[in-house]
Amino acid sequence: MNQQAFAMIGDGALAQRRRAPETKNLLLESLSADDFALLAPSLERVPFRIGEVLARAGTPISNVFFFEGAIAGVLDSLEGDRRFAVGLIGREGFAGKALLLGDDRWPYDIVMRAEPGDLLRCPADALLAAFERSETLRLALLRYVHVFMLQMGRTIVSSLAHSIERRMARWILLYHDRVRGDDICMTHEEFRLMMGVRRASITDALHRLEEAQAVWARRGRITVRDRAKLIALAGDTYGPAERDYRRLISPHFAHDEG
Repeated sequence: MNQQAFAMIGDGALAQRRRAPETKNLLLESLSADDFALLAPSLERVPFRIGEVLARAGTPISNVFFFEGAIAGVLDSLEGDRRFAVGLIGREGFAGKALLLGDDRWPYDIVMRAEPGDLLRCPADALLAAFERSETLRLALLRYVHVFMLQMGRTIVSSLAHSIERRMARWILLYHDRVRGDDICMTHEEFRLMMGVRRASITDALHRLEEAQAVWARRGRITVRDRAKLIALAGDTYGPAERDYRRLISPHFAHDEG
């Protein structure tokens, strides 16, 4: 990257921020007016439903999706039709990152979760054309790819090293960062996808989080009662990716801004 492009970056965050009223996506909001203008004509707002499958692993990436609310679960599959969550995307980012890394196929299933809402659909060729035209747009999009890879890495390490309740606290925080308010639609099946454990283990872990007065659990829904307690329970399973997002892209991500 040349010095002129670096000069446009200030204090670790993208400069020339002019909030675009056309979107609630934080990554798009962080773009300069010129960079957003490269994408805006190709963005189409479409609704989605909970459980809707946006992409199947191995199929061509014909569109990418910038989210304006709710959550997309990024799911990997094993033999026997078993699927496990490897990451989450909300209004901080987009689905279709493999396209920017030289692949034209979806590596994972992308399934909508949590609550209905809208997303912005962009044809793959339009995103690639804009990506090639602007060095600062390229930097912004690749910074998000970096942050998402940090999230996936911590998911792997947490699955290997941490207790079920600590991992559960982290996943609830990841959802809480991406939905409106403190009530989250989360079923036992959702927790199974995220943690790969038995239903009884999920119930026991939820009870422990309730005993700590961090959450209130009822059928198909979790209410965050004390976010600070959840963060303490999650420990080092949560935080690095979120801090890097606020440092590199937008300070307005997550409930614990700062």
